[in-house]
Amino acid sequence: MAEVLALTCSEPPGEVTHWAGRAVAEQVGISLRSVQRIWEAHGLQPHRVRTFKRSNDAAFAEKVEDIVGLYMDPPRHAVVLSIDEKSQIQALERTRYAPPLGSGRPTAQTHEYTRHGTTTLLAALDVLEGTVLGRCMQRHRNGEFIRFLNTVEAAVPASKTVHAILNNYAAHKHPKVRAWLARHPRWTFHFTPPSASWLNAVEGFFSALSRRRLRHGTFTGIVDLQTAIKRYIAEHNQRARPFQWTKPADAIHSAFKRLPAPSV
Repeated sequence: MAEVLALTCSEPPGEVTHWAGRAVAEQVGISLRSVQRIWEAHGLQPHRVRTFKRSNDAAFAEKVEDIVGLYMDPPRHAVVLSIDEKSQIQALERTRYAPPLGSGRPTAQTHEYTRHGTTTLLAALDVLEGTVLGRCMQRHRNGEFIRFLNTVEAAVPASKTVHAILNNYAAHKHPKVRAWLARHPRWTFHFTPPSASWLNAVEGFFSALSRRRLRHGTFTGIVDLQTAIKRYIAEHNQRARPFQWTKPADAIHSAFKRLPAPSV
């Protein structure tokens, strides 16, 4: 067992990038199944690679504490919104009928399609309620973003202050957006560190939208796509639950320190 573990974690010979089960079995002189059992017992998966990107923001710790604090201990008499855009959502119409799911047979989907264009979804997730306010637009420039901010502004009760969590997309920091922010003093923007979009809670909603509605869908046009997105948001809001962030800032800092430093 020790020889299998040591060999698996070592550099393989030649031009291959990782050890395969058969190669380890041949080198050690045991069966492939024995190697697989040892790997399973010790959680080794040499064929898998998990990607990561470390933020190089000098204020990473401060921004994480700020945003996690809004999630875990939101201010009183305030609304905490996670805002972002999901751009380039394609209206794809499949060219053939998709056979339904069957026993021992996954749903089939032809790779051929007619592309009817794209739309952009601007969305704001209310962290305290779990509801989403979304609006589909053709583009996602500063003008569209300001129009969406006006929509959100009209929807939030006047007695509430607004804390908005956003990424570092240029449209969010455009001079016209900063001017809008100055005219609406109850709003405060909180920007996530670069390469840390996972801090933005609405990304989880976008992921679910892609998996559960868009990826397997077929749409006859932009209007059909936008209608489907609006229906999905409405169904989501009917069963919405408060967003819960479970990892404190200290745990994030500890995990961040274990990542390799960025190369210069």
